[in-house]
Amino acid sequence: MYKNFAGKKADRLISEIVSKWAKNILDKIGVKVDVIGQKNIGERNYLFVSNHQGIFDPLVMLAYIDKSMGFIAKKELLKVPVIREGMKKIHCVFMDRENMRESVKAIARGIDNLKNEYSMVVFPEGTISKCHKMLDFKKGSFKLAIKSGVSIIPVAIDGSYRIFEGCKYKIFAPAGVKMVIDKPIDVKLLSAKQKRSLPLMVKSIIEKNLNSR
Repeated sequence: MYKNFAGKKADRLISEIVSKWAKNILDKIGVKVDVIGQKNIGERNYLFVSNHQGIFDPLVMLAYIDKSMGFIAKKELLKVPVIREGMKKIHCVFMDRENMRESVKAIARGIDNLKNEYSMVVFPEGTISKCHKMLDFKKGSFKLAIKSGVSIIPVAIDGSYRIFEGCKYKIFAPAGVKMVIDKPIDVKLLSAKQKRSLPLMVKSIIEKNLNSR
């Protein structure tokens, strides 16, 4: 029990440090984030499911979501020493999407993290869209919630692509970003049919929030 308590306390401290680091970077670039729905996040852990407009999405979430959380991330980030070590500290899971066996192992590690009361973030599009429009969701991402029993929180991020991907004249550009945090979806209450349609359900919620003013 003590080890578990000590571990959670250390995770919280690391999370606070990472959050301040992410917010400092966004502030220096001139990114202003409007957060809607922060009250929808409770004390428990969640699987945050978000659209993915640009490379700054993780920083926006780390800076403005008050929760210790790791990411399901592409394996290429393991090649960047500083980022790699930091991501390991917050319980990120690295996935090789070209290798089915390794992808299954990564999903299993993500499920274990969720069962051990860590929150996780997944971007089911699998890549950045570089624009307002969303790409199709990959169904495999939702096994994280279904097999762990952890509730899903849909997150809509809009405007983040303007910081880097949509910036033509600078390396980074100031931008206004909107992040909408929706209400949790308790997967334990869903029927088998509803679980099969979960990707479409969550995508429609995120699309609705992207298009809200």
